[in-house]
Amino acid sequence: MNIVKIILGLSLAALSFISCNTDKSLQVYIVDKQEDDRFMKLDLATSLIEDAEGLDEENRKILKTIKKINVVAYQKEQGTDADYQTEKAKLDLILSQEKYHLLSKFKSNNQLVTLKYIGDDTTIDEVIVYGSDDQKGLALFRLLGNNMKPENLANLAMSLEKGGFNLSDMTGMSGIEDIFKE
Repeated sequence: MNIVKIILGLSLAALSFISCNTDKSLQVYIVDKQEDDRFMKLDLATSLIEDAEGLDEENRKILKTIKKINVVAYQKEQGTDADYQTEKAKLDLILSQEKYHLLSKFKSNNQLVTLKYIGDDTTIDEVIVYGSDDQKGLALFRLLGNNMKPENLANLAMSLEKGGFNLSDMTGMSGIEDIFKE
């Protein structure tokens, strides 16, 4: 009887160990930063930008596939170089997980911007824009949605740009834009 209890206990312990996901998620990282005063944080419901000037009905419909936008940014002047390198390493580790597919990378001087997504070639559930500048800081934009289409998101971005819509005009976004100004 004791052997059965021991085997059962070990089996349950092994099962719980195997089932625990030790990979830190982007969601957990963002939640962890909500109480950290060194970070700028912003959660946007897309309903705030659905009425942006210059958007036609088609683009409003595309925008409705995006449920929420999370923004987290760290300006180096708010901390130390060691803090910056630690946060950058955490994000690099999280975004190196297989579930994040690389869309593109842009590098200019000290700046690196990486676009990643979760989904497949036809539907995207999450888009991540991660930018870092070794002299200024880092910023992370996470767009959550349902079955977002890659081509629709590209069209929406062009429409927002043509319409003169500027995220920095929104409360809380101006400091984030400063990280990537030359």
